[in-house]
Amino acid sequence: MKTIAVLAAMLLGALVQAQTGTSGNISATVPNVSGTEGSVVFGLYSAETFMKAEPEFAVSADIIDGKAVAHFEDVPHGTYAILVMHDKNDNKKMDFDTNGMPLENYGSSGNGMSYGPPVWEDSKFDFDGTPKQLEIRF
Repeated sequence: MKTIAVLAAMLLGALVQAQTGTSGNISATVPNVSGTEGSVVFGLYSAETFMKAEPEFAVSADIIDGKAVAHFEDVPHGTYAILVMHDKNDNKKMDFDTNGMPLENYGSSGNGMSYGPPVWEDSKFDFDGTPKQLEIRF
């Protein structure tokens, strides 16, 4: 009987641990911010919201020694992408020149350096709830 109680306790512990592993924290760092004006805005997006709607999570980070760091907490497991922008004038939106070129630096979790907007397939990553750290370059 004692053995059954121990096995039941171990099974219950494993189930609780499996359920708590469904969300976790993601940290993202931009190590190459040029200039100290404004802040760096980070958005964590799903496939449904990427480049279409507000992010699931958003963080604005100060620039310290050319670097900005964001922490997303209690993120459910899933597939995400992070978009980042150096918001030099703190207006919380990307500013463009009259010819349509961005006036502020940006990047995505895929670190693709192509011309044009970020692409979901190049930016996405899977998140299983274990702590994740990403470096995103402008």
